[in-house]
Amino acid sequence: MPDLDLEVVSAGAEPDSLIPILNFRVRINEREGHRIDSISLRCQIMVQATRRTYAPGEQEALLDLFGQPARWGTTLKTMLWTHASTDVVGFVGSTETIVPVPCTHDLTITAGKYFFALEDGEIPLMFQFSGTIFWRDEEGTLQVAPIPWSKEAAFRLPVATWRALMQEHDPDSAWLCLRRDTVDRLNRYKAHSGVPGWDEALIRLLAASDGHAAMASKAQ
Repeated sequence: MPDLDLEVVSAGAEPDSLIPILNFRVRINEREGHRIDSISLRCQIMVQATRRTYAPGEQEALLDLFGQPARWGTTLKTMLWTHASTDVVGFVGSTETIVPVPCTHDLTITAGKYFFALEDGEIPLMFQFSGTIFWRDEEGTLQVAPIPWSKEAAFRLPVATWRALMQEHDPDSAWLCLRRDTVDRLNRYKAHSGVPGWDEALIRLLAASDGHAAMASKAQ
């Protein structure tokens, strides 16, 4: 029965794609010398948030996810990023394949918030593999075997790689999903205030909120 070793060796942006996609290059070694016809490869990608340190600005940006840093001993945990899959063509010995992972800058998604908060360094990932191996025995008969969930590979994704991908597709931008009634209120405010765009409307509202907070602080 085949025995696979899987290693994530690099990551890079998919060129000329309509949506942001990171291509993870996975090296596969088959240790028993079997002829592999194909592999239906699946992976669950986890963010091992406890396996890096965080600068003060990152800590502030992550308050919404993990609370105050004093509580991170219990609130900072490994979390699911996404699932991905690919089909691997036949080989003997070893091969490499690409696992494409669509990405988003949507700040309503936990992984989007986490990635957006990071300023530098690396993102510690764990790929948990599964799927199906189609292989030939010594008589040439096609066999089928599962990939056990124990097959894992750690990879540290540079934050710079993520930021470059997002900058290419959404320059200096991020996405928020708001309720329709909230958008209606913002639209009315924008129209009555005479501000030209959504950014300007939100900046004015935030400035007013900061002003009220400063006045309340002085009154105390």
